[in-house]
Amino acid sequence: MFFTLSSNAQCAMCRAALSGKDNQVKAAAVNDGIVYLMVIPYLLVGVLGYYIYRMKKNKN
Repeated sequence: MFFTLSSNAQCAMCRAALSGKDNQVKAAAVNDGIVYLMVIPYLLVGVLGYYIYRMKKNKN
């Protein structure tokens, strides 16, 4: 949680479709899209947790 590791987030089908020298840019774009989609649920949970925290704090 306090450090990051670089990794390639591709499924087997995406990796097979994008393998090769010609598809380096497309492969990077697919990886960025996967990471973007992965961040959204964490942001939603964080915002919901903050909202609940603020509601509980205001009650006391």
